[in-house]
Amino acid sequence: MKTRTIKVNYLARVEGEGGLQIKIKDDQVTQARLNIFEPPRFFEAFLRGRHFSEVPDITARICGICPIAYQMSSVHAMEQICGVTVTGQLRELRRLIYCGEWIESHVLHIYMLHAPDFLGYQDAIQIAADHPEIVKRGLKLKKIGNDILRLLGGREIHPINVRLGGFYKVPSRQELNELSADIEWGIAQSIETVRWVAQFDFPDFEQEYEFVSLCHPQEYPLNEGRIVSSRGTDIDISEFYKYFEEMHVKHSTSLHARTREGGAYFVGPMARYNLNFDKLTPQAQNLAQEIGLGKTCNNPFKSIIVRALETLYAFEEAQRIIENYTQPEKPYIEVTPRAGIGHGASEAPRGILYHRYKIDEHGLVMDAKIVPPTSQNQKTIELDLANFASQNLDLSPDDLTWKCEQAVRNYDPCISCSCHCLKVKLNRD
Repeated sequence: MKTRTIKVNYLARVEGEGGLQIKIKDDQVTQARLNIFEPPRFFEAFLRGRHFSEVPDITARICGICPIAYQMSSVHAMEQICGVTVTGQLRELRRLIYCGEWIESHVLHIYMLHAPDFLGYQDAIQIAADHPEIVKRGLKLKKIGNDILRLLGGREIHPINVRLGGFYKVPSRQELNELSADIEWGIAQSIETVRWVAQFDFPDFEQEYEFVSLCHPQEYPLNEGRIVSSRGTDIDISEFYKYFEEMHVKHSTSLHARTREGGAYFVGPMARYNLNFDKLTPQAQNLAQEIGLGKTCNNPFKSIIVRALETLYAFEEAQRIIENYTQPEKPYIEVTPRAGIGHGASEAPRGILYHRYKIDEHGLVMDAKIVPPTSQNQKTIELDLANFASQNLDLSPDDLTWKCEQAVRNYDPCISCSCHCLKVKLNRD
């Protein structure tokens, strides 16, 4: 009988606190867990009673890496309740600020968190010692994303300029034009980034997943669309809980999401790519074909390539918006509260971020539900750990542990985002 346990108490190069544990008995994986022990922060609870206009600023504090996703999902939900649709240049500016978030988040993951796994380094600091030009390129690319957030959001961390109906202040054409040279450079360097990561050595780990993402008829999804899956689901955002559910597991302070049938599903860049390849820019599509990735990807270790392609898309989309920008007369549309329930979903860098709110006629929040992408991916991550370990038991303990950590980092988990709610059941005699 051969029994062993792979245990990592604290995962490195992920946002938040978590570990992993894999148990092996008689050369069979009997348990694979992503242990999340970061304390919950109860955002949904303290949103109750707040005015609906405050929600974008409060939810932006959930994450310092993807605050725009929280703001966008919340404003779409509130505007749905109030019968408001944001169009024209204000809608374009929402896509632009989202591009900034994708750029800074994807680049952080590619260069600082994920690339060390493929290059054999413990961290980006060690990469910088041997290849400073690589890290400098990543830092400059990330800075451009931060600059977009700063211009449109008022600051790059927890932006304060997003509001219901639009923005408190919109940029001038000149202010956006000042980004043009950097964005042109970013497009060229994103192409080089794709070619660079495509040369990495990837484990042979093709898997069958149910990919789930937003899908828009004309656009690669950022803010709007229907929820679709690779297995035929095609629903309105308001039907989220008819097809998906959340449950507690003992080893996680984050809820685990699954389909109503109990299955795991996969959100994020790979899901968007597989379900929306035809909405990428022609240059991104051609580059994907050039490097041999094709229109679909089922190897999670290659998600670093997909993130690089999405970074290229975000730069190109930012360029398109800036070139066609005309400053709107007003920075926002008035949004008057009315009682109702609203649903919003947008594509955070890590995947679908779903919000549901109930407000009264005065605009006070009576109930809030937030489903982050990392909680939706937890079940799939654990399946990856079990399947990868099963297929690679011949690796040394150190190598297998390293690869299993990498299998988690493939998803760029934002653990802190996922730990905002915890149900407490009291039994009183």
